[in-house]
Amino acid sequence: MEIKVPVLPESVADATIATWHVKTGEAVSRDQVLVDIETDKVVLEVVAQADGVMGEILHDVGATVTAEQVIGKMSAGGAPAAKADAPKAEAAPAATAPAASDDSDDALSPSVRRLIAEKGLDASKIKGTGKNGRVTKEDVEKFLAGAPAKAAAPAAAAPVVAAGDRSQKRVPMTRLRKTIANRLLEAKNSTAMLTTFNEVNMKPIMDLRKQYQDVFEKRHGIRLGFMSFYVKAVTEALKRFPEVNAAIDGDDIVYHNYFDVSIAVSTPRGLVTPVLRDCDKMNLAEIEKAIKDLAIKGRDGKLAMDDLMGGNFTITNGGVFGSLMSTPIINPPQSAILGMHKIQDRVMVVDGKMEILPMMYLALSYDHRIIDGKESVGFLVTIKELLEDPTRILLDI
Repeated sequence: MEIKVPVLPESVADATIATWHVKTGEAVSRDQVLVDIETDKVVLEVVAQADGVMGEILHDVGATVTAEQVIGKMSAGGAPAAKADAPKAEAAPAATAPAASDDSDDALSPSVRRLIAEKGLDASKIKGTGKNGRVTKEDVEKFLAGAPAKAAAPAAAAPVVAAGDRSQKRVPMTRLRKTIANRLLEAKNSTAMLTTFNEVNMKPIMDLRKQYQDVFEKRHGIRLGFMSFYVKAVTEALKRFPEVNAAIDGDDIVYHNYFDVSIAVSTPRGLVTPVLRDCDKMNLAEIEKAIKDLAIKGRDGKLAMDDLMGGNFTITNGGVFGSLMSTPIINPPQSAILGMHKIQDRVMVVDGKMEILPMMYLALSYDHRIIDGKESVGFLVTIKELLEDPTRILLDI
């Protein structure tokens, strides 16, 4: 049986083999993940079509492949073929059997398998605390914390020891990281990017969350966060400033009459921007649930190409990492991006008196070719007003 690269999305020309999860001569079961193939945006998993034994691997890790290209072979009917091989080949699956629990290696999520491979760990030695004894990412981290010396010893032997502790490690960039780098350079070189700042008093929203958090969670089954307010405020501001919701295509300006907002999400593989579609038709609870679903998909490497395609405007929240202020870079072909930051108590003057208020800086980076200063400042002030008085969102004023 031939192992082929899946059909790639229309906009993706080729892909890179990221990880082989099986070796030649190893027994595999139906639907077990054989290899991870990395495209510019997502990781595709190729699974076994039947029980059998892994045969020849035609293209190793790091090879560039195209759609439906044959990258390996396997033989159907695992038990007889496994016994026909040398005793060493038969012993290898037995040695790794405890790690598989009851679902073999495919019981591990992609993120867990990737972490185990990066750290060079033996999955059979990690005790799983998940459902049916499944190994979770937290189990791997606890194992690393409990045995740092053993985990670090093999890695420390590889670099040149003549320089003492001054060692180097050279790792090729992943396809996603290279794509991110190219897009960032493209944005800097092909747009007239400018950033404008403002600040917002978050006390009204914080008081609103404190008052209705329990009722909201009981009613909708999800906690009320800040991101849903950000998305709602941005959507209303985009309605009032259509230039920010537009894009340049050659010598034309394309105005969008829909509101698809990209949310920057940090994943183990890098920064991605999955899209919330038709935000103007969603309420706060629906936005919170959609953001949570995308974050979980990103963490587990389950984002599909459809989740990442499109988007008219991007929101990035560096505040979750402690960033106080930044100048976000536009996500082409979009025309603007909004940066949210850390909420920090500061002394502010209100009605001639000093008060300590939870303040947050806003940063709007925009393409000056399509958005003028008046529109950019007006857009940012609108978001500030909506966040400082959330009732405006409900009343559409």
